[in-house]
Amino acid sequence: MIKDFILPDIGEGVVECELVEWLVKEGDTVVEDQPIADVMTDKALVQIPAPFAGVVTKLYYAKGDIAKVHAPLYAVQIEGAVEIASEESIATEPAATTAKVTEPVAATTANTSSSSSVSIEEFLLPDIGEGIVECELVEWLVSEGDWVEEDQPIADVMTDKALVQIPAIKAGKIAKLHYRKGQLAKVHAPLFAIEVEQVTSAPAATNTDTVANAAPTAQAVSAEPARQGKSLASPAVRRMARSLDIDLSQVPGTGKHGRVYKEDITRFQQGASNVSTPSTTQVKEAPAQATQASQTQVPTSTVTQRADTVEPIRGVKAVMARMMVESVSSIPHFTYCEEFDLTNLVALRESMKVKYSSDEVKLTMMPFFMKSMSLALSQFPVMNSQVNADCTELTYKARHNIGMAVDSKVGLLVPNIKDVQDKSILEVAAEITRLTQAARSGRVAPADLKDGTISISNIGALGGTVATPIINKPEVAIVALGKLQTLPRFNAKGEVEARQIMQVSWSGDHRVIDGGTIARFCNLWKQYLEQPQEMLLAMR
Repeated sequence: MIKDFILPDIGEGVVECELVEWLVKEGDTVVEDQPIADVMTDKALVQIPAPFAGVVTKLYYAKGDIAKVHAPLYAVQIEGAVEIASEESIATEPAATTAKVTEPVAATTANTSSSSSVSIEEFLLPDIGEGIVECELVEWLVSEGDWVEEDQPIADVMTDKALVQIPAIKAGKIAKLHYRKGQLAKVHAPLFAIEVEQVTSAPAATNTDTVANAAPTAQAVSAEPARQGKSLASPAVRRMARSLDIDLSQVPGTGKHGRVYKEDITRFQQGASNVSTPSTTQVKEAPAQATQASQTQVPTSTVTQRADTVEPIRGVKAVMARMMVESVSSIPHFTYCEEFDLTNLVALRESMKVKYSSDEVKLTMMPFFMKSMSLALSQFPVMNSQVNADCTELTYKARHNIGMAVDSKVGLLVPNIKDVQDKSILEVAAEITRLTQAARSGRVAPADLKDGTISISNIGALGGTVATPIINKPEVAIVALGKLQTLPRFNAKGEVEARQIMQVSWSGDHRVIDGGTIARFCNLWKQYLEQPQEMLLAMR
């Protein structure tokens, strides 16, 4: 049988890739896991392995072409399937011998056709680049026996970069989940098995009775998926059902193959609330003796046994732990603190917030902090540099890729806004909004986490005033922003005024940055923020 290899969805929003190099040619015999092609996404170079052995019959793209995700990449003739097909053809030959054996052979053919219309395929965990060879199975979004649609989310897996959702590349029934929650899944190894319907044409029948007999069997097979397994529903619908304590298998679905929508749950809930009264009444009408018995069983004194909870450190948390230890042990940190009076900046931002804020753009204080920092970095490029491992070379980075530490549900993530030096304040604000939403859900693209040059930690969002941040290696500096406070300060006339004050705390790499440099840099940054008109004049 000739089977198309479908280019899998490798996540991260990749929908197409460039065919860099074929590693085989048409007519070659390949074995399972043999590299077939190198493809280039907008994230990295990815090598596509063969999921099964066979003979390559067709390469659908030429070198340099753009291949589409979920489209055939190449065709392969599977040896096992060829042998099965030949056996079936031999079995059908006696049907033409005599009229006496026509009906039994037709029945056998019908059975063979129905059994071969369903095949079990292994879904191999794809290579998502960035050198990742394994990931933690965070959550299965389906169960064995569930019927799934193409592109339906199957599982959440945690790499050492971010949380990634694995979709189904085909519709079918989940036959086997190869990992338990919390286990480490290997790249290029089977993640789950799926039972897929194969569209096959039955052999020509010898009479109308045979066709009539075979038709109900085919209908039964095609109708079977709607009855087996649990209800088909999206993760959002499943979360809604869990929050309402509703068993999805009891909810009649109005979608294709019985798919359950939110409206179906709402209707079911309204119906269930009407029938819940009798059961409640029955509980209330329970014999008084049972109530008394339950009361007498209450112990006079109880000793609660509490056990310690052990949780493995994996994924983003494990990476953070390793990087922080490496940073502190290899970089001599020193701290510099300063006080900023942001009264004028707060007023400017308030006057612009209503006009320029939207669902896509949240005009917070952070875009002003980043843009003014970029302007100051142009005057002090050593703050935007990186030092090599043995501290023999210093690289001044041309791009101002400013990172922001985000406390996400999967741990500390530091996505960065690329090329702040070339962006307007509104463009920076749009990027901050996008990355903040992605980070809080734990689904940041690896490209957004790479190539940072300097970082900001907004500890003040949680209420802190002063911190000693740890440098995000290989960067050489990081700043922590304290919370904005209304405090009394003397003005130029000696009068006490209420001012908007923020404490900032810098950590610098003392191998390449001295105290005077970081102080002068911070003073320039402070000038841009305390006097926004100076920042506007410095912009190009």
